[in-house]
Amino acid sequence: MTQMKFTTVLGVLLLLAIAPIQLLAQKSYLDDADHALYKEEKYHEAIEMYKKAYVKEKGRDVKAEIIFKIGESYRLSDQTEQAEVWYEKAIIAQYADPVARLHLANMKMQNGKYDEALVEFQKYAADNPSDPRGKLGVEAAQKAQTWADNPTTYTVEPVVLINSEFYDFSPTFADKRNDELIFTSTREGSTGSDVSEVTGTNFSDLYVTQRDKKGKWSEPVLAGGEDGAVNTDASEGSATFNSRRNIMYFTRCEVEKNGYKGCKIYQAQKQGMGFGTPEEVMIASDSAVVGHPAITPDDKILIFASDLEGGQGGKDLWYIKEEGRNQWSAPINLGPEINTQGDEMFPFVRENGDLYFASNGHVGMGGLDIYMAAKKGDGQWGEVQNMKAPINSSANDFALIYQGNENRGFFTSSREGGRGKDDIWEFSEPPVIFILKGEVRDIETGEPITAAKVELVGTDGTTAEMETRSDGTFEFADKGNGEYYISPNTSYNITVSKNDYLSAKGKETTVGLDESKIFAHLYELQPITEEPIKLPDILYEFDDVKLTDQARDSLEVLYKTLVDNPTIVIELLANTDSRGSAEYNQKLSQGRAKSAVDYLVSRGIARERMIPKGMGESNLLISDEEISKLATEEEREAAHQLNRRTEFRIIGTDYVPKPEKPEVPDMEDSGEQ
Repeated sequence: MTQMKFTTVLGVLLLLAIAPIQLLAQKSYLDDADHALYKEEKYHEAIEMYKKAYVKEKGRDVKAEIIFKIGESYRLSDQTEQAEVWYEKAIIAQYADPVARLHLANMKMQNGKYDEALVEFQKYAADNPSDPRGKLGVEAAQKAQTWADNPTTYTVEPVVLINSEFYDFSPTFADKRNDELIFTSTREGSTGSDVSEVTGTNFSDLYVTQRDKKGKWSEPVLAGGEDGAVNTDASEGSATFNSRRNIMYFTRCEVEKNGYKGCKIYQAQKQGMGFGTPEEVMIASDSAVVGHPAITPDDKILIFASDLEGGQGGKDLWYIKEEGRNQWSAPINLGPEINTQGDEMFPFVRENGDLYFASNGHVGMGGLDIYMAAKKGDGQWGEVQNMKAPINSSANDFALIYQGNENRGFFTSSREGGRGKDDIWEFSEPPVIFILKGEVRDIETGEPITAAKVELVGTDGTTAEMETRSDGTFEFADKGNGEYYISPNTSYNITVSKNDYLSAKGKETTVGLDESKIFAHLYELQPITEEPIKLPDILYEFDDVKLTDQARDSLEVLYKTLVDNPTIVIELLANTDSRGSAEYNQKLSQGRAKSAVDYLVSRGIARERMIPKGMGESNLLISDEEISKLATEEEREAAHQLNRRTEFRIIGTDYVPKPEKPEVPDMEDSGEQ
């Protein structure tokens, strides 16, 4: 679907604007070839004429020009491989216009030769620094290779039952259930007996197919039957429907003996399986070419492609606003954020208002690419984003539609793997699924804990809970109804609890994630016993009760335990080694235990939940006798360090916070007399 496609469907709405060509020593035998190429768009005929003219012509410059024009004819007839060959020949023949190298680079892009295209774009940019197409081409070649090597999660495949060996493109849903598809085709059986001298196929018509309950598409037939209301001897194509699916807007390009008369947008009322008499949507003067209609979900804005004056260059996207029944505003250009010096066509507006369209002017992978711009307001859309591979390819990709709010739909592509020249492909994006799973174990024995309660609280207001299995595992996945516990763009607080164990808490978030992910957690619960629980080493200033910075970090473990378990009451035990007097060590340990409690109180823990208790040297882990038998001073010092420890013991699990006392206003400040 390049120039040929637009000749078939949109007449003079060309895909690529033909660059001005200096006609060197115009000869009469070139007249017919030039006329076939530029006036009648008979590219196959032009190729043969130019090849004959080349043999007869003697002048070097004219021969180079003919070679270039052969390349043009191949490019405009969508024969990119041959076009690449002839543009290279034109450069070798020293054709003067630098556009030959630009076209060569673009053909290499469409043929998937990104490395070679990059070289040609770099040469063009160096020779033509004022032309932005060179720099854009360099960027496109670099990004295209990256996108091809790192495709998105979309899957694509051709719709075999719909496609033919001819041109099949521009699908649109024709019913609210999205089980009826109308598309454009040049297949055999189309209305009228004339054959396009441009494509060698029938003029295009609109076809319809239905999908059964098993998802199988029926044999396509002419839309509206053979009553001639919609399909005529002209070319019809690129349709869309309003939200009620009872009005179809479509493109019709009238054909005359010597070429195309022009393209307009029509609307037709759906009547059962047929249509009423189409009426022209009055948009512009007869001299303008308009086509590719798309309508917003509220039916208030009709977007279309046109070469109207006042655009950004090439074919632009424009829109008109409804001002009354069958009354529309003057055309409004979508602006430079959407439109480029190239061509923008085949618009589609999704249910959420986002705009999708095809362009060869934005950075892409070759030929036409499909782009998306998020809705910002009525007639306003945001930054343009390339849909990347595999939606886009080095071939022409265009006319994308979504199936309602689902992440699936259809588009058209001329890539390999199809059945004909252009084919309808379907795409789908696997749903983004998040699963939270984990395992709960006893921190001391390592054994799995059965029937531990795992609770989730999401920032979206959802809650869920389940118990661990016999092997200590849990999994928040599918609820069984197609929905999932873990939602996108949500953060969760996780609480794991079990009788006779301290609770554990965690956090998880899906905010900012656009790919499926499994979150795995291991929770090790501390059993509640009468035995003290050792904390990480808590260091104090030498011979002092003052906490060091490291001690505060060590107390973070106890702080988190108290926060996660708001009903427990503890005894905080500070132990010393045996050096120094027993009385001194008792006083020192009591002071250190109190310092630890004071610090935790400063962090917001209620003082009544913690009882500081200095143990002095009364509870040595390693006796002086055992220490004296150790071989080295280093070993003996390590043993003393083990005795200098801080522990806590749980002495209650039923703490109830005291209710906060309400503030009593000062009567003098209350304003009362």
